Order: sequence, then structure tokens, then C-alpha cells
Amino acid sequence: MEPYKFTDYLQKILSDAVALNERMEASGLLLLFEAPIDWKRLKKFLGETYFIAAATNAEALVGAQENDVRTVLLELEDDAPIYDRITHSILEAVADDFFLPGSRLIAVYSGFDSVSGFDSVSVINLGEHLERLTGKELRKIETKVPLKTLKMVVDLALEIGREGREGKSVGTLFVVGDTKNVLANSKPAGFDPVRGYKCRERDLFDPRVREGIKEVAQLDGAFVVALDGVVAAACRLLDASTAMITLSKGLGSRHWAAAAVSRSTNAVAIAVSQSSGTVRIFVNGEVVLRIESRHSRPMIWREFDYDAP
Repeated sequence: MEPYKFTDYLQKILSDAVALNERMEASGLLLLFEAPIDWKRLKKFLGETYFIAAATNAEALVGAQENDVRTVLLELEDDAPIYDRITHSILEAVADDFFLPGSRLIAVYSGFDSVSGFDSVSVINLGEHLERLTGKELRKIETKVPLKTLKMVVDLALEIGREGREGKSVGTLFVVGDTKNVLANSKPAGFDPVRGYKCRERDLFDPRVREGIKEVAQLDGAFVVALDGVVAAACRLLDASTAMITLSKGLGSRHWAAAAVSRSTNAVAIAVSQSSGTVRIFVNGEVVLRIESRHSRPMIWREFDYDAP
């Protein structure tokens, strides 16, 4: 893996990102690396600008921590889509208290397989995507559901919200964890399309299974997912009490069901809105994370219109 070189082009991208960070009064830079860099030189070049280094490969972060660089190692494949890498980086950074939920950050990454390293800059407003989530609350979610499983299901939900199926919008609901109690608080809507399949054929970490789940998502009912990412049941009608539940206006029965089951059990509910594609995570009856899936494609969250002086 060849390290990034401090070419004139790389320095120009970083300079523009620093200037944009100051102009937008952002909280810092999120740098997504695909190869290592001279960390001492990078820190000197960025000066007082706060930054986080993220990568899917540990080799890309070699030497970073030794130079007191804050790092995020993502549990993703190296060829994972840039949207997934940025989303996971944000979740990890918030969990580690590197960024606060309401902050604004500047993401610098390679969006076009550039051999020079970085070639794209985006402004990301976390307040538009995270509601009352804090690092403490995200770690609380992780005590209920492994973060690896949570992120995988969230990514699947985002894909459903963005893509729909056969040109039609699709809304659905995933309930992750506390499987026994969730099944006890639900009933089959009819035929269960995953019943009788072996565990490996219901494992959401398998891309082929996820594609099949996208088809089933068009049917009524919720998916019940175990902590290890295996779908325990599909097309379940949730029957948890909505007493003491308060939601924003405009949220329908799917979101009420998600809030109710997350309050009645120790599960985490992930709802996809059919009308907007928005993905919401419910814990203990409340929305703790919201991601606007359709508004996040293409992966330019705000146009980069800054002209360097």
C-alpha cells in the first residue's frame, strides 16, 4: 500500500477544506484514508484545525495514533461505497465523542478513485441527520445490539429507503435484539417467507440474503433480527402497547409500532418511512437517530461552492 504523497493537488484539497472549515464555522475535518500518510507532516500542514482520520483498513492508519491523531477504524470492506464509509465514520465518531450530534463537519475523501488520494469535499450537518443522539446514548444502543449488527441493518434500511423496489417507494420495519420477547409481542401477518430456511440462509451479513430481504420488505409486517444479524422471522405484526408513547406529527402506524416495541422490550427498532425514505432508530420508545436516506444521494450533502482566496 503506497502512502499518500504531499502533491500540490493534495495540498490544495486540504487547504480548501481548512478554509471551508473556518468559513462554515465547522467543528473539524473527517478525513477518509485509503492509504497511510506522513502524519507528522499532515498535522503540521493542518495546524490548529481539528481532524479525525478514518479508514476501512488498519494499514492506512499505521503510525497515526503514535502521532496523537484521532482515528476511526471501520468494520467495512475496502471497496464499500463511500456513502457507507462516511455514515459509519459519523456513527463511530459520535460514539467516541469526537464530534457532537449537532455539529457541522467537513468530509474529505476519494469519491472518484483518484490516485492522488483526496478529490472530494462535502459539508455535513449532523443536526440534519442525528436528533438527540450522544456518544453515551450510542454506546447504550451498543449494549443492546452490537454496533456491527446495528450498522449493517441501518445500511440495509437506507438502501430500501433510497432505492425502493421496481420504481415504487417501500417502507418497512426491522426489530433487532431481544428476539424472544419481540416474538411474544407480535403475531404472524400470514405466511412467513423466511420460515424453514437455515441460519446461513437468513444471515443479513450475506449480500445475497440482503437482496432477498429487499423483495420481502414490500410485504406487510416487521422483520425480527437476532443480535448476530440472522432474521428470526418476517412479516410480523407488532402488538406492543403504545401507552406513554409520544411521537412527532406525521409519523404513521409503522413508527408507532417501532416506538412501542422498543419500549416494551430491550430491542432496537429501525423504521423506514415509505413516504420520505427517512430511516429512524427507536430505543425505549424514542427516536435517537434519524437519517434522510433519499436526500443523501448522491453523496454530496451540501454543494461545495467555496473559492479559495
